Amino acid sequence: MKTKEINLQEGDEQIDLVQSTKPILIENLNFRQQKHLETLIASYTQRTKTSKRLAQNYRSVLADPRGSEGFYPLIKEIVYPIISKHALNSKMWDVDDNEYIDIAMGFGVNLFGHNPSFIRDALAERLEQGIQIGPQSDLAGEVAELVSDLTGKERVAFINTGTEAVMTAIRIARAATGRNKIVLFSNSYHGHFDGALVKAQKTEGNTYTVPAYLGVSPNIAEDVLVLDYGHSLSLEVIKAHKQELAAVIVEPVQSRQPDLQPKEFLQQLRQLTKESEIVLIFDEIITGFRIHLGGAQAWFGVEADIATYGKIVGGGMPIGIIAGKASYMDRIDGGMWNYGDGSFPRGETTLLSGTFCKHPLAMAAARVVLKHLKNQGPTLQQQLNQRTSQFVKKLNTYFEFEEIPIKLANFGSIFNSVPLSNSDPSVNSDSSEQATLINYLLYHHLIDKGVYLRLSFSALSTAHTDEDLDFIIQAVKDSVKELQGGGFLPIPSEQIG
Repeated sequence: MKTKEINLQEGDEQIDLVQSTKPILIENLNFRQQKHLETLIASYTQRTKTSKRLAQNYRSVLADPRGSEGFYPLIKEIVYPIISKHALNSKMWDVDDNEYIDIAMGFGVNLFGHNPSFIRDALAERLEQGIQIGPQSDLAGEVAELVSDLTGKERVAFINTGTEAVMTAIRIARAATGRNKIVLFSNSYHGHFDGALVKAQKTEGNTYTVPAYLGVSPNIAEDVLVLDYGHSLSLEVIKAHKQELAAVIVEPVQSRQPDLQPKEFLQQLRQLTKESEIVLIFDEIITGFRIHLGGAQAWFGVEADIATYGKIVGGGMPIGIIAGKASYMDRIDGGMWNYGDGSFPRGETTLLSGTFCKHPLAMAAARVVLKHLKNQGPTLQQQLNQRTSQFVKKLNTYFEFEEIPIKLANFGSIFNSVPLSNSDPSVNSDSSEQATLINYLLYHHLIDKGVYLRLSFSALSTAHTDEDLDFIIQAVKDSVKELQGGGFLPIPSEQIG
């Protein structure tokens, strides 16, 4: 995308619509841009006034990162979460009764759309039986068998969230190997526990691992190597540290970079970790059961030693799953033993605990979801993947034609905007900053037009209809035209008289 200058006449005022390489500040807005912002803010705040009022009313008592998500001084007056009231299929309604087509889909939870009847009925039936916390769930064994059947994993354990599942998988790996260090990759997301909240920092040519957030102890960072995902050099670093590594954890396709799908790298990583007796952990919280019945492991032809699952499998209820080879999973309970003979749990164990593990409602939802997936077979994922790819292609074709500095990428039914520099080496980082601002503005335009999305994640569900997708595409086109008219997006050269 080349920087271009467009001169337009607005009454007696000459306006320079220069595509700036730096984020636009309030004081730098020209007349047309200021007018556009005023119109957007007025429309948005009028449409979602109750969401804004509730955000302001409870800000002093409710500590919530979503309240300031995407904060940008330029659009401060419309930085607040949309508060939902109810949802069904592909749609959601907010507290002002505005209807939205939802492409956030619970950050990947709602593969079947909102409130599907088969999950709702299973939850209602289980609720009649009461919520027993303490006794073993009567469904836990059956759900574990279903997970094992679909994923090919030998043993299965349940926890409450994806973060806890990843945390436990790493603990198991350290217990099994007697080593402490782990490897994770830049731009991956493995939940919000301290052990994964680290990043690589380069100083005087050397790379160090440091806390990524305030409050994370530097001591934790000492046990983590953060490497570049998909790079052959990372394999060499792993090889050099193999004697001290307990595990390598991978988000096989990073939700922040869905265009990065390094199959060959993953296969080489599998071979290296196997030879070095390093535990390979696949974080399939998002990709599990979505890209393929067997997850990203089946998609790429790579079998991890341990995998973590969540989101889809819980059917909207909180759940985390750790599944893997018995030699590792035995660290949870000591391994297999039988009644009536001299067998006993032989393995040394580590801790897995939680009051709400195997919650009755979570087990009921997981059972019906897994049965539904098994009955549907691979066709469900294949068709949804294809529809999403076609949808993304249509939007990218439009963005390219209009010379809009936005590019989407998808991995199956997950999609997101990606930096242009990922796909075009001629695009510099300044253009990426410009694209960030445009994404913020486009995001609010789309919500104002009835498309609910998140800044960092989008996904389609089986509930989305062709009419829904056409509506979204038209909303994008209308938003782009408004941003062009407001001076925030370039007008293609062939459209300039």
